[in-house]
Amino acid sequence: MRSVELFAGAGGLAMGMSRAGFRHAAVLEWDHDACETFRHNQRLHAHDVDEWPLFEGDARTFDYRGVGGEVMVVSGGPPCQPFSMGGKARGQLDERDMFPEAVRAVRELRPKAFIFENVKGLMRESFSSYFQFIQLQLTHPDITRNPQETWDEHLIRLERHHTSTNGRSAYNVVYRLLNAADYGVPQKRERVFMVGFRSDLDARWSFPEGTHTEAALLREQWVTGDYWERHEVAKRDRPYIPLRQRGRIERLRDAPLFALAPWATVRDAIRDLPDPEKNPRNAVANHVFIAGARSYAGHTGSPLDQPAKTLKAGDHGVPGGENMLTRPDGAVRYFTVREAARLQTFPDDFVFRGSWSETMRQLGNAVPVRLGEMVAASVAGTLRVIEERDSRSAA
Repeated sequence: MRSVELFAGAGGLAMGMSRAGFRHAAVLEWDHDACETFRHNQRLHAHDVDEWPLFEGDARTFDYRGVGGEVMVVSGGPPCQPFSMGGKARGQLDERDMFPEAVRAVRELRPKAFIFENVKGLMRESFSSYFQFIQLQLTHPDITRNPQETWDEHLIRLERHHTSTNGRSAYNVVYRLLNAADYGVPQKRERVFMVGFRSDLDARWSFPEGTHTEAALLREQWVTGDYWERHEVAKRDRPYIPLRQRGRIERLRDAPLFALAPWATVRDAIRDLPDPEKNPRNAVANHVFIAGARSYAGHTGSPLDQPAKTLKAGDHGVPGGENMLTRPDGAVRYFTVREAARLQTFPDDFVFRGSWSETMRQLGNAVPVRLGEMVAASVAGTLRVIEERDSRSAA
């Protein structure tokens, strides 16, 4: 199944798409360091990126006529800074707003489905009208904006078309806020996904349900103790039961076993990596200690025995607090690039190029590979069902 990936960034969603069975006909990214990372891994024949046809440049200049053949899915993460709670939040006024280019790709390629993601901030009340505008544009991509039309004037026209008797949707669009931790990613990372299927396909699809839960982690840590035994943490070295969770933990003692797996933690993700501060010459790629981390109010790092806080890119390099590890003794240090990559579920054979701050910026913007794969695999499964159904009907 052929796909086109827009705004590939560090490649998390693109890699998830590949693992779900899609074959990229084009991968678009403007950032030179990110493209150098892809090229380096292609030279290493890293399986996830080896055959990606890479276009380095502005998506606004890309000619989709060169893709050729049917494209099943268009996917990507338009730059999130216009809507990020950690940025300036200028939204549709920000020149980095690339949702119009996502809509153009859907309009020109007419894929059977699309997958777009962005930060939770896109769902803020201050962006509610623009979020609706994005959804309506993706629902009716052929209703284009006139040269002299403002976005809110275009929104009014889309609303009128959508509610009219002849305003049949080109795509059926749904969205949901997903927490990556609920899908086995060792990070509390909330992203909004927008998925659409072409309306003529009569698709039956819903977002994949989570596979992991916080309650199961609390039970393993504080009821059975299996978590600490698995990690060989002696009782004297275990932290105290979190005060705010004590009532919930007591209720878990008599609860039935969970069908879902426990949330993955930072310790789960990095347990087999050498300590980069104590072993500065270790042989693990991208695993280099960076000095200078310090803790202060609102800047406290991620506890070892919980999923990490959301890694962030920041406006000017690494913001710090979200990209630090808090050791059991309270000391902090920055995550290495390899540790951050593991928190984003990138494979160890994927080697990042560029400076530490630039690479961490890319990772802070990335979709966790595992989360991208699970959403993409669910979409792929529905497309296969549709193909089989249509084949039987044709026979």
